[in-house]
Amino acid sequence: MPSPTFADLGVPQNITAALASRGILEPFEIQSAAIGDVLAGRDVCGRAPTGSGKTLAFGIPLVATGAQGLPYHPRSLILVPTRELADQITAELSTFAGRVRIHAIYGGVGYGGQRAALKRGVDILVACPGRLEDLIQQGSIRLKDVDKVVIDEADRMADMGFLPAVRRILDMTSSGRQTVLFSATLDGDVARIVNEYQNNPVRHEVKPVGNDASKADHVFWVTNRDDRVEVTSQIIANAWPSIVFCRTRHGADRLARQLEQKGIVAAPIHGGRSQSQRTRALEDFMGARVQALIATDVAARGIHVDGVSSVIHFDPPEDHKAYIHRSGRTARAGETGLVVSLLVHDQVKAAKQMQRQIKLDIAPIKVDASNLSGALTDLGLAPAAPFVPPPAARSSKPPSHGGRPGGGRGGRPEGRPGSPKAGKPRTGAGAAGPKPSGTQRSGTPLPAGPRSGTTRSGTPRSAGPRSTSR
Repeated sequence: MPSPTFADLGVPQNITAALASRGILEPFEIQSAAIGDVLAGRDVCGRAPTGSGKTLAFGIPLVATGAQGLPYHPRSLILVPTRELADQITAELSTFAGRVRIHAIYGGVGYGGQRAALKRGVDILVACPGRLEDLIQQGSIRLKDVDKVVIDEADRMADMGFLPAVRRILDMTSSGRQTVLFSATLDGDVARIVNEYQNNPVRHEVKPVGNDASKADHVFWVTNRDDRVEVTSQIIANAWPSIVFCRTRHGADRLARQLEQKGIVAAPIHGGRSQSQRTRALEDFMGARVQALIATDVAARGIHVDGVSSVIHFDPPEDHKAYIHRSGRTARAGETGLVVSLLVHDQVKAAKQMQRQIKLDIAPIKVDASNLSGALTDLGLAPAAPFVPPPAARSSKPPSHGGRPGGGRGGRPEGRPGSPKAGKPRTGAGAAGPKPSGTQRSGTPLPAGPRSGTTRSGTPRSAGPRSTSR
């Protein structure tokens, strides 16, 4: 039986035409499952892994059926955990929204522009809970007319301590609202939200094969602590664009400086950097102006980018859930990817325990300067050409690269789920979001910057990462 088209699902012609102009012709599995029910006004509870296309699954129905908002009274609300995700959803929906007014609100930026947009009137509001509650307390927004609510990445909301705020916000919306929830997991606190705030929801589940990280190639390399920077630089040089994870803000800044000394163009992204710095780092990464993002876990929760060739765990994750989430930054939307965990000798035992929890069985390999070249070859990584940023691109070196950028506290862990620092970050982003690049599902090429490295088959890689479109 052939897969349904967007038109078959009841998507209006103006939206299908806008999607087709971007080469998006066939819905992903979660979109085929959920769009019809959301268009029909039913509550939907969806479980789907990262990169599966949830944004269009809820975004298309909101644009198609949402009512017009009055000043200070939006009609549709999308709740998200991070500023980067808010921006990416806003940018994605804007590509087919026509005259539907969409605006994102989040912390880390001034209130003026957000208040002005609310005064003009917003039809679909994309919001992080912390800033939304601030604006509610200030009298700048009222939610009693909101009759459509989407809770995206509910499991990440729970991890970051946002669910009490989500409950308070839902209690302010229309009692007859339609509530749509998407999450990678539907247990614990997320299950309670489903039971208490959804009305007989239709459940749709897209299960990953094995686990959420199973489409990537995973390797665990045991190396000396002092060799990790060199190993990391060689992986990035051969498999970029790459996202590298560090435990602390200070560690991310330091690693970015060390990689630049080895010829890798890298940009740190973490909660200690200003919003303009974070936005610029993400845009430069998507525009192929930097080879690697050096990220902490909290900042990485908002990074949804397709086309990432490799993920490197420079510092081990806190637990198996963090490993899956980090690793899920690559091998998205049906693509493949590489995940490398760098372990020092006293971390091997914990890594093996984590593997058992996520059903991986990969023997750690000792890698040092003497066999690094062979280890890269074993992964099918051919020597890469020198990195050349796109012509006329602005300098990719992030501002205020050293010291304590953005007022961050060097050396302090980024924050644990549920802690005060992780629970109510001042999240947000200023730009409208980067445009997708690379190849859409239909095979229609879209513009993108050059990108070095090769696939593990030796075929030259396509250019640049791209924002998740679905």
